[in-house]
Amino acid sequence: MFHHTHPYPPFIPEGATKLIVGTLPPPRFTTGELKENDVNFCYGSRDGYLWPILDSIFKINLNYKTTQAAIQQRKDFLKAKRIGICDIVASAKREKVDASDLGMQDVELRDLVSVLENNPSVTTLLFTGGNSKNGPEYFFRRHLKTYQLSLDVVSAIVPRIHTFQLPKSNRSIRTISLTAPSGAANRAVGSISLYKALKKKDPNFTTIDFRVLQYQEFF
Repeated sequence: MFHHTHPYPPFIPEGATKLIVGTLPPPRFTTGELKENDVNFCYGSRDGYLWPILDSIFKINLNYKTTQAAIQQRKDFLKAKRIGICDIVASAKREKVDASDLGMQDVELRDLVSVLENNPSVTTLLFTGGNSKNGPEYFFRRHLKTYQLSLDVVSAIVPRIHTFQLPKSNRSIRTISLTAPSGAANRAVGSISLYKALKKKDPNFTTIDFRVLQYQEFF
């Protein structure tokens, strides 16, 4: 059984107002066996879409190389935009060594409620996935139950929006469940009526283009 531990601590710049919340990077980031053009930082997989989406929105001109400069580019961007990253899964076990969320067993979660209490400027959580089993919203709901808390629906339309109150500070936090920035979610994007309409209007419109439209509203 492979013990898949998160290789990165939370990255939360001073004054951050938003936190990106996912699960775990691919196992090779835990073992250190990175591929060419992976970036050794959160969401650094060369196959992932998050940084290309943000690059498209903000015109960052990111470097997609396995270099310290590429890491620093991303950190500088997050600091400038007051965005942090704090994935909810601390570790999991896997029978098959892959990046599938469904393959995670014996999952240990980070105490995200405490993280929020300790970072009073944060008002929004941006989930990189929804409430399907072992997705970030799914795990966050499980985490809230340990505090006897739950999410209140603001909008049930994708991307779904919820709110909840922190127990100590009574601060209101908004959560946005974005379409996952991965190839595995492309089929789900293809079934969304808005995507179908935009694709019909422009045959060159892609699933990444759809995410760019979705993400730019909340980033």
